[in-house]
Amino acid sequence: MAQLNLRVGDLTENKQKILDAYKTAVENEADIAVFSELTITGYPPEDLLLKPKFVEEAYKCVKLLALQTKRTVAVVGFPEFHDGDLYNAAALCAHGEILEIYRKQFLPNYSVFDEARYFKASNVSSDLYEINGVLVALSICEDLWVDDEPNSSVIPVGAELGVSLNSSPYDYKKQKNRERVVSSRAVESKIPLVYVNQVGGQDDLIFDGSSFVVDDRGNTTCRLQKFVEEVALVDIEITQKDDRDSSRNCAVISSQVQRTLAIEQPKVCRNLDRSSELWSALVLATRDYVQKNAFTDVVVGLSGGIDSSLVAAIAVDAIGSDRVHGVSMPSRYSSEGSRSDALELANNLGISCQTIAIEPTHQAFLESLAPAFEGKEPDITEENLQSRIRGVLMMALSNKFGWLVLTTGNKSETAVGYSTLYGDTAGGFAVIKDCPKLLVYELCEWRNNESEIPWIPISSITKPPSAELRPDQTDEQSLPNYELLDPLLEAYIEDDLTASELVAEGYDPELVAHITRLVDLAEYKRRQSPLGPRITPKAFGKDRRLPITNLYC
Repeated sequence: MAQLNLRVGDLTENKQKILDAYKTAVENEADIAVFSELTITGYPPEDLLLKPKFVEEAYKCVKLLALQTKRTVAVVGFPEFHDGDLYNAAALCAHGEILEIYRKQFLPNYSVFDEARYFKASNVSSDLYEINGVLVALSICEDLWVDDEPNSSVIPVGAELGVSLNSSPYDYKKQKNRERVVSSRAVESKIPLVYVNQVGGQDDLIFDGSSFVVDDRGNTTCRLQKFVEEVALVDIEITQKDDRDSSRNCAVISSQVQRTLAIEQPKVCRNLDRSSELWSALVLATRDYVQKNAFTDVVVGLSGGIDSSLVAAIAVDAIGSDRVHGVSMPSRYSSEGSRSDALELANNLGISCQTIAIEPTHQAFLESLAPAFEGKEPDITEENLQSRIRGVLMMALSNKFGWLVLTTGNKSETAVGYSTLYGDTAGGFAVIKDCPKLLVYELCEWRNNESEIPWIPISSITKPPSAELRPDQTDEQSLPNYELLDPLLEAYIEDDLTASELVAEGYDPELVAHITRLVDLAEYKRRQSPLGPRITPKAFGKDRRLPITNLYC
């Protein structure tokens, strides 16, 4: 089982990773080496699949890979152009060639998936492949999840082992559901099932690995680590069918050979607790986005608040303190406590921190705009100037030093538009974009408990959250408390309840009208904000595609 961290479009490097894992399989006398869905291209390749040359070069890489195979069968995912159509396919490679090809039968076209945009679904019923005397049924991801089709269309009668190639994106509810579905398929078919998933960050998606095996009674007998690249050798006990259909046309991929090496069976890795799991997901996503896009360093604006503190701490765990740079940008409204909290955080994390006061620039802006604003009272316009000045300064540092700007807005703020377009939304990667405010508190407290001394200043966690753009400002002057707001946002955004349904659930009608209006009005801001890692079942971006011009709530 090879759960690899692949890079989309890096065909040569992906091929080498596959070969390295395959070499391990051969050295350990494995019968079969299973890789993830679209292994050679990485997942999801999206509109790269519309480039004929990309598909052609991916196939050439699989052929070159196959040339180096021996008795051990490699099952490798790739995009296959066949009879004028493109398929999401898996090549069975052994003895120096591609011997058989399986094509995905059911294409997901919901949530973050757009496979019907690129691929044709195979209408050929699954067949069996005889690998070292065992009748193996292949499937690719969605093939196992379809309930309204006869299960036999994916796992044929007579199969003795099921193998599923997957590129299944992470959310914090996903693994339990995966194992439930795969377990039920194993019980229905009365065979063990192998589920292999890729690992790593890809734009806003996170792949957690968590590859596993269930026996014919649906029990999980092996589970690989979460968020870790891993190649593991697993022995699976096969009960051969007494009623084998000798007339069935099974492709013989590899003849039976007796293993001489004994192996130590991988353990069933425990599922992580919620906070540890989410932290690990965000760290992996940040590290891979930085490294796969050829950045070396990142820069974070440190306000002394809890959101920027969390982002900086995740960045340190992701790429190391020597590559994380903090910037404190105090204004006339910044409290002394916020300034000292920012410096204390930087000291705790071991990161550099420079101070660039924005007051001179702010005053210059006000003076420049005074003639245009004559006769108008100060309002949110003057407040947002401060945030936009900070955005300009952060992007200047990015341009000068090549640092990636990490923005610090959380999901609650992003939902209701409690941010400044071209201000605190200016940047390259929004690390906590899918973290509601209450989760921000949870993760900060968890990380502090993991350190000998708290990384995040206690005062940053306990003081009332504030943008500090006017005197004595707090979030709760504009928003309800987060204990009330976050569940309401989850119901409206993730559960897709309408305003009338929220009122029926018991929420105050005036609050519902106010919050749903804020969420809908902020859609245009979200479209112009940087992407960030998806950790919930419905994140802003590919998951949720509402029209900006829209009056329905």
